[in-house]
Amino acid sequence: MKLMKLVYIAHCWSLALLDKPLISEPIRAWKYGPVIESLYHGFKRFGNSPIPLAEAESLPELDCDENTLMLLEKVWEKYGGLSGIHLSSLTHLPGSPWYKVWEEDGGKNMRYAIIPDDKIKGFYTEKIAAPSGSGRGH
Repeated sequence: MKLMKLVYIAHCWSLALLDKPLISEPIRAWKYGPVIESLYHGFKRFGNSPIPLAEAESLPELDCDENTLMLLEKVWEKYGGLSGIHLSSLTHLPGSPWYKVWEEDGGKNMRYAIIPDDKIKGFYTEKIAAPSGSGRGH
């Protein structure tokens, strides 16, 4: 769960700060939050256990520019120490992209509703513009 949430959060900030997606796969609204299906299916067998280093080393390398690498480092600095449960609670806040698709747009009544990148970007762009301490989550 932690890996899923970290990749999702990095994707969100990439849309808002770099004006480009981190990943090309659509984000889905599932009951327990935003999901990147390939990541979910690729690592679900580990459950809550740590992912072995050999598994991580077998993943393809990212072709990232300097700005993307800096963004990933910042996401890790800010969110890497948080638990999967804590990260999950951040992605479920009222008004968040997942919440809007799941609760407000009827995503809970359909299978694998997509959380559009423009909805994600809009939410995170607002977070950048909002004064600190606005209570809007992460």
